[in-house]
Amino acid sequence: MANLEILVSELPTLVQNLKLTIGDSNKIMEQIISINNAQEQLRNIKKLIAQELRLENVKNSAIATLPQIGTVASLFLPSVGLVDPAIAEKFGHSKTKISLTDLQSKIDDWIEWGYFLQAIAADILSDDSLVNQLNSNINHLSLFAQLQVVSENLKIILVFENFHVLENQIQKINNYQDELLQLKQNLNYIFNTIKNSRSLLNILLGVSAFCGKSGFALEWLDDDHELIISSDSKFQELTDILNDCDHLQEQIAILIIQGETLREQAEQALKKIEQENHNKLTISQHIQILPKFSTPKILRSVLIVVSSLLVLGFGSWKIKEQSLQWQQMNLSSTQEESASAKFKSAQKFGMEAASLVQKPPHPLKVWQQAKTKWHQAIMLLDSIPDETSVYDKAKKKLAYYQINYKSITQRVLIEKKAVANLESAQKLAIEANLLVQNSHHLLLIQQQAKNKWEQAINLLEAIPESTSVSIQAKETLPIYKINYANISKIMQN
Repeated sequence: MANLEILVSELPTLVQNLKLTIGDSNKIMEQIISINNAQEQLRNIKKLIAQELRLENVKNSAIATLPQIGTVASLFLPSVGLVDPAIAEKFGHSKTKISLTDLQSKIDDWIEWGYFLQAIAADILSDDSLVNQLNSNINHLSLFAQLQVVSENLKIILVFENFHVLENQIQKINNYQDELLQLKQNLNYIFNTIKNSRSLLNILLGVSAFCGKSGFALEWLDDDHELIISSDSKFQELTDILNDCDHLQEQIAILIIQGETLREQAEQALKKIEQENHNKLTISQHIQILPKFSTPKILRSVLIVVSSLLVLGFGSWKIKEQSLQWQQMNLSSTQEESASAKFKSAQKFGMEAASLVQKPPHPLKVWQQAKTKWHQAIMLLDSIPDETSVYDKAKKKLAYYQINYKSITQRVLIEKKAVANLESAQKLAIEANLLVQNSHHLLLIQQQAKNKWEQAINLLEAIPESTSVSIQAKETLPIYKINYANISKIMQN
């Protein structure tokens, strides 16, 4: 028993090694060897447990009595330190007494998990195209990091007085906008790959593109057979990554609007500088060059000089006054044009958003598109200066659009919840069927299947009729209720 306890104390290290880090493909073979070694040590512990249990059986046979619950061979699981709740089930509760039989079962699970990881590693290494793509992904920042970089770069303070600097800033804004559009495309690819692909390797490729340089590790399968992965010390299920993709899409949409607003301000400032330069050129053309006078009489020369100075002084004052007036007029005109353009663009976004959601219900994607357009319209209206002629109209329109945005945001949340309910119900139904097919004669398994059918039914019944998945939920609900009734009848018999 002493040797066994020593080996069991090494379990935390062994179990923590049972993971597959997917990033640099060159290190995968090293991990396969490490997993093999961990499995071999687990098998040795399992043999010692079997020997210990045989000794217990011999002792019990010798005294011809059955062992009492309190005397069954058991020991304490060693502490593994701080463990994320997402993978707590992988090791179990530390410092908890566990029977040797239960520990044997846990070791079987760990060994089986090791085989699963080795199979995935072998599949990866056998696919050259997949290996090349994984190696490419590890050279790029994660999507979160890429978005953070662009967000910081867009914090540009426009230099309104310098024509050449403004031109350079506009070019930078255009480049950042292109990067955002590329990020949006990458995000769509990752989301669709993880959500819709039936191939685990393709799903892992999508996760790899999402995590980039950070890489990720396959940690465990939870009780619901959801794959648990870790990246940057953060543990997640695949569904959590899909939620992160939704969040990033919203952030990208906001940054695109910010970039467009910045670019518009810079372009208006450029037009203003060009107009001012044109005005200065026009003024200089109207200034007449006075001719030179030559006279032998000093008095006459003095009079002419004095007269000229008076004329020039008066002329300069008039020119300065006219220049200021022209500048004010041009500034006011430019501001008016910009405000009018923003108001028209906001109206266009508002009409498009309203048109999108006519005749509901609509899929989640449509509601999200409408939400983005309302947000774009609000940003434009909110940036219209109060000294412009369209400000009052913009203010009234803004209040109306904000109400619509709030309403559409609520619809997005409702639709998201409905879709999540349907997907969860379908998942529970699959699990219930598998339970009954594999162990239909066990009462405990039947009860678990019954509970899953009940949960699935409750989820479907909670889906509002106003959502796009309501019809599908109504069609599925009677089938689930029949299955629930059947399993209940079997349990009664």
